[in-house]
Amino acid sequence: MSSIQANGAPRPGRLQRLLNLRAGETGPVLVATLLFFLVLTALMLLRPARDALGMERGIENIRWLFLGTALVTLAVNPLFGWLASRLRRLSLVAATYGFFVVSLVGFWVLLMFAPQAVGQRSGQVFYVWFSVFNLFVTMVFWALLADRFSRDQAKRLFALISVGGTLGAIAGPWLTSQLAQPLGTASLLIIAGALLVLAVAAAWWLFHLSSDRAYQDLAGNAAAPSTRIGGHAWAGLRQVFRSRYLMGIAGYILLMTLLATLIYFTRLQMVAAAAEDMDARAAMLGNIDMWTQVAVLVLQLTLTGKIIGRFGLGVALALLPAATAIGFIGLAVYGSFAVLILLEASNRAVQRGITRPAREALFTVLPREDKYKAKAFLDTFVYRSGDVIGAQAEGLLGRLGMAMGSLIGVVIPLSLLWAALGLWLGRAQTRTSAASEAPPLPSRRTAAPHERQPLHPASPRRPTPVPGEHP
Repeated sequence: MSSIQANGAPRPGRLQRLLNLRAGETGPVLVATLLFFLVLTALMLLRPARDALGMERGIENIRWLFLGTALVTLAVNPLFGWLASRLRRLSLVAATYGFFVVSLVGFWVLLMFAPQAVGQRSGQVFYVWFSVFNLFVTMVFWALLADRFSRDQAKRLFALISVGGTLGAIAGPWLTSQLAQPLGTASLLIIAGALLVLAVAAAWWLFHLSSDRAYQDLAGNAAAPSTRIGGHAWAGLRQVFRSRYLMGIAGYILLMTLLATLIYFTRLQMVAAAAEDMDARAAMLGNIDMWTQVAVLVLQLTLTGKIIGRFGLGVALALLPAATAIGFIGLAVYGSFAVLILLEASNRAVQRGITRPAREALFTVLPREDKYKAKAFLDTFVYRSGDVIGAQAEGLLGRLGMAMGSLIGVVIPLSLLWAALGLWLGRAQTRTSAASEAPPLPSRRTAAPHERQPLHPASPRRPTPVPGEHP
């Protein structure tokens, strides 16, 4: 059998067919997977310490730390929008990651040379900083992918690329458990910073591969890495409130984080009851994170691509609300720590293995400026606002004496609304994709075949239509 297809392109190998890869996609997918691995390893190295530090002054303190994080993300968004308007895309990635590398070095200096200054207040600062760091580094990664891969590629490949993040989320806690005692906690900050530096190199590599003409044609993305995003600092926030589509994504994220926060605080309460020492809590939280990521990896390698490909983005987005509702019902019935771990593991597995790739595919139909600026506002401030609402709601329900069984009366209606919104977003993304791919209206002069050029979704001559967007 010939290894060349009828159109002259190389015939994909057996592994490429198994992973649903097409000609020219293997290199970019591998580099994107490596990039996500580096980012998530850096994050998960530090997450158990973040949660343990946050619990030092009690769970009630964490609710206020969530509010502080939301306010910081709101303050940082105009700065990020300003940078995005003036920097080239690769420079924006480097500047974002570089800022957090410098911050990590600063925390390391504090721990190494002024340990007496490290206390509860500095632990709170680290908690808020890490929460902002966590959102921005992952947001920039997914914005880069939404910019470099087409709508069709997003549906086929984002779940595959997410495997790199899952492997990083497994490697991070494992490295923490292996290196924290022999090297010290301060050294973990330097290791995380080094991983982010490697991530910048991987982003440059991805841009370099994306400049290949064959890959550009597949991605439908002809803009060079040196292209500036343009616009102004507040464009992302303004666009969210002008577009029903972006408002729908905002509502979906808000409900997702609200209910996830209810699970988060339930976990913290059970961990606080089971372990009093900070190191024991960190170890317990790290083990939960590691086994949860194993469940995510199994799901990504078996079902995610098939679900999105066969049933579409809407069903993929609706699965997480269904899993959350079922998990809360099980927790209300049994109320054990084992059921809580199962609830959190299934919730994160569906969220990261199915919902996250589907949610990120929603951004592929947007203009480039929205992929960075509107997405930054949605993935940071809106995300943390859901945390704040969920944290305060959980505290209020606890003060009112509502048990887990009573909480079901809140969770089930919100889950139904959340699922309906996911189905609507899936249909809206399909309509927008079809509209952007429709042929332009005929003009008085019909272009010759050799003159016809496919319009990029972000082309100023024909911007991508967004459902509900007002002029």
